Amino acid sequence: MPKDGETRDGVALTNLDQPLFDEAGATKRDLVDYLDAVHERIIPALRDRALSVIRIRPGQPAFMQKNLPKYTPDWVPRAAVWAEASHREVTYALGNDRRTLIWFANQRAVEYHAALGLVQTPTQPTHLILDLDPPEGDDTFGKAVQGALLVRQALADCGLDGAVKTSGSKGVHVFVPLDGKAGPEDVAAATRAVAARAERLDPKLATTAFIREDRHGKVFLDATRSGGATVVAVYSPRIRPGLPVSFPVAWADLDSVTPADFTIRTVPDLVAKTDPWADTMPAPQALPADLIAEGHTIPIARVQAMHEGKRRAKARREAEADGES
Repeated sequence: MPKDGETRDGVALTNLDQPLFDEAGATKRDLVDYLDAVHERIIPALRDRALSVIRIRPGQPAFMQKNLPKYTPDWVPRAAVWAEASHREVTYALGNDRRTLIWFANQRAVEYHAALGLVQTPTQPTHLILDLDPPEGDDTFGKAVQGALLVRQALADCGLDGAVKTSGSKGVHVFVPLDGKAGPEDVAAATRAVAARAERLDPKLATTAFIREDRHGKVFLDATRSGGATVVAVYSPRIRPGLPVSFPVAWADLDSVTPADFTIRTVPDLVAKTDPWADTMPAPQALPADLIAEGHTIPIARVQAMHEGKRRAKARREAEADGES
């Protein structure tokens, strides 16, 4: 166990006994120890992907860091990626080795969010991903599980298979590994189609409505994890009470677990001899042509939501003007 003034893999460790944040129930020492213990499991999910981390400093709100700071050691692997949204080049770290993870842990980087594509082909997702976001309420995770089972059925109906993990918060992520033959726009279209098919299986439970007020207490099937998006990596801790971890679960066990079962204290033993994510991940698959075609008929959620938001804002202004006249 490291102490202040010690080094681990050449990284000087500091302030190890400081709490990470209120309700973490853990210190920076615990974070360093956790990432070191699981580095062989998490690195395959991070390798050669632009890495964004969420850090939290004492007494400050958490913040996401994409561009590497100037004081980053030269030995941290990195890649320059063009960011279309900000029209600039961003230098991302690559979580390719143990030393880099230990350095990030010492920087109080708690969450690890990986790009969906490799740095060699940043816009090409390696997986089709559905992010299931449950509504507020008592049994939020239970509803997310029900939504995941709808997605699984929709995938099975078109000959696809996926792996599932907890998000580390209240939701669930479904990953379908791809053979790389479908382009980014086709992968995005297929993702929309899977979500739409899952919604049709049980429209009382699930919705693809991007605008929150239109979800009406249903599980949101988020099909926007494509292109330049990121997703929290498997085995990454989350900045939540008790430091839960995004963890893979066998489909048969999904309805018998809770996110709190997987924390930085419980996960090292669970992955000491096996990698559940690798064990449950099916082989890469081709996307069916009819799924892609259907998806191209479905509007892109963010664009549709932007136009709808403008329409509603205009309607409100007109209503207010009518009320004043």
